[in-house]
Amino acid sequence: MFKHAEFRKIISSYIDGEVTQRERDMVAKHMEECRACKRYHDELKISRGYLRDWKDEELTPDLEVRIRNSFLGSRHKKGGIKMKARRSIIIGVGSLGLAAVLALVITGQFMTNPNFRQMIFGGSIAAVKPIGIEGGKDMKTDEISGKEITLVEKPVQVEKLAVTREVKDISGPSNSKTVPLSNMIPGAEGRPAMKAHYADAMTYEADSAAAIIGREDFNTEAYDRIYENRFLSAKDNPYSTFSIDVDTASYSNIRRFLNMNRMPVQDSVRIEEMINYFTYNYNEPKGDKPFNVTVEMHNCPWNEKRRLALIGLQGRNIDTKDLPASNLVFLLDVSGSMNQPNKLPLLKQAFKLLVNNLRKQDRASIVVYAGAAGLVLDSARGDEKEKIMMALDSLKAGGSTAGGAGIKLAYEMAKKNFIKDGNNRVILATDGDFNIGASSDAEMVRLIEDRRDDGIFLTTLGFGMGNYKDSKMEKLADKGNGNAAYIDNLLEAKKVFVNELNSTLFTIAKDVKLQIEFNPAKVKAYRLIGYENRMLKKEDFNDDKKDAGELGAGHSVTALYEIVPADSTEDIPDVDPMKYQKTVTIPSDDVLTVKLRYKNPDEDKSKLLEGVILDSDLSGKASENFLFASAVAEFGLILRRSEHKGNASYESVLARARSSKGEDKYGYRAEFIKLVEMAEILDQ
Repeated sequence: MFKHAEFRKIISSYIDGEVTQRERDMVAKHMEECRACKRYHDELKISRGYLRDWKDEELTPDLEVRIRNSFLGSRHKKGGIKMKARRSIIIGVGSLGLAAVLALVITGQFMTNPNFRQMIFGGSIAAVKPIGIEGGKDMKTDEISGKEITLVEKPVQVEKLAVTREVKDISGPSNSKTVPLSNMIPGAEGRPAMKAHYADAMTYEADSAAAIIGREDFNTEAYDRIYENRFLSAKDNPYSTFSIDVDTASYSNIRRFLNMNRMPVQDSVRIEEMINYFTYNYNEPKGDKPFNVTVEMHNCPWNEKRRLALIGLQGRNIDTKDLPASNLVFLLDVSGSMNQPNKLPLLKQAFKLLVNNLRKQDRASIVVYAGAAGLVLDSARGDEKEKIMMALDSLKAGGSTAGGAGIKLAYEMAKKNFIKDGNNRVILATDGDFNIGASSDAEMVRLIEDRRDDGIFLTTLGFGMGNYKDSKMEKLADKGNGNAAYIDNLLEAKKVFVNELNSTLFTIAKDVKLQIEFNPAKVKAYRLIGYENRMLKKEDFNDDKKDAGELGAGHSVTALYEIVPADSTEDIPDVDPMKYQKTVTIPSDDVLTVKLRYKNPDEDKSKLLEGVILDSDLSGKASENFLFASAVAEFGLILRRSEHKGNASYESVLARARSSKGEDKYGYRAEFIKLVEMAEILDQ
């Protein structure tokens, strides 16, 4: 049986006949037992029916009066409009429903007339004063009562029109079909102004569904189960192979939880993403190599019997003026679930920061998806900032989430405007809630894998809470040759799109893989901290067909290994001796060998780098890089309630983090310290 919240979310589709027979039967049965939901259905249906029946006509000064009379049964009185207070007069149209319907009708009439400006949406119904005609009025919805309502003159507010053109609907079997937006929006036939604002005008429907999402009992956030890497014998498993990971989504998501005075969900904690949220002071690469490798090893802070090895990659920095031209497609979720302050409004602010950093040679397109995918802006130049900003400002939230159709159209636009030797990228911004079309994870992954061979990369940006699909966002970025971030506030948007723009958008190496070979004479066992969903088979290292991670300009990547020394008496998991082979350990001062494979962004053949680390190379005082990275890792072990956390403690984390804060130009490390302090208080 449907709950009230579930009913409200699909009622619009039910009225328009866009639900399955099973859903239709369940809704009908629910309405038989729930008078409140039946009334909600009847009010919406009457409102929608009236809109379809309303005839287009030339605007006249008494149009507003006649519209209101038609809905409210009111009568025109000399000197003003008097509304009847009786509920029977407004059967089928509640006060919120009235606001939505009047907004739609008035918009439909006014916006098709070139002499009128856009109406003002929000908490009031606003008629607009026509140019050259006296008598423009404004009426607030909360003033509908049995009292006289005075219509007060207000200055006209101007807002540019949103999407009024035809858009591609690729949700069906054909990818070349074009249909008007009115066909996608029931009740909007013939009314261009309704196209962009339909969902926003029907606020009583959209808001009621959106408000449910943030509720504790309606939390549908999704995180993949993480099975932590275990200790492996260096004798039986000398190779550790993995793909680099430059995602940072986990850290900012953890911050969101803590700032809400809640401990984060255990499987939202990906330690490698926490570590790689921060930049480190590694040496720059020399010559034409895209990156430099740094290795450091010291005692393990949370287990004195073990050691901790740090392996750091530093990507080559590229001056902005020397970067290739960008062809960016903003793929933006404008479905009903995005109708919250920390979703679509924050998304708009974030992308405006990016737009301000575009150059003349760059291009930007905007594709949106809700009930269907639509093209809002077709490849504007980077210096046409006002045009791009206006397109962003026009976006409104409402409808279901046709994520699959949106991604198809976005890749189509990226390919259409492809820049040879340039940075061609789709930037997907959503709460991760794909529920129509290509919705399964496997189907979406296949789609993106098929498109990445065209040289188009994918960046995913997560927004909001309540129905955030973390697992899906990470998969899409991973398979789309890109990176994933979570935007929990405007400062994080600035970090991604301003402070670290080059590393976010400009790839200098793709399919970057690391393979570490441990010397059993020096290492008894080892464990890679994090990177659980980036592990590769040892054979994958030399396989150029195997996909791996990408490294952006100036980006650093850090990995930590917890090591059991060869002379340790600690018991570790072991296997029976091999019957047909014998393993002989060659005496050597080597501790480990680091091998790295990567491809240039426009090439398909990998290149190999290799370096040997001697025992004598790993002595001396721990660097700030090591101290801070190990502090972040230890914090992650605590948050994950890891079985490998040993003697990890908040006190230990704070001591090392404070001593290694360093210059901290943007205050990210200082913020980390505050988050640890907050978690310590919450974790009682």
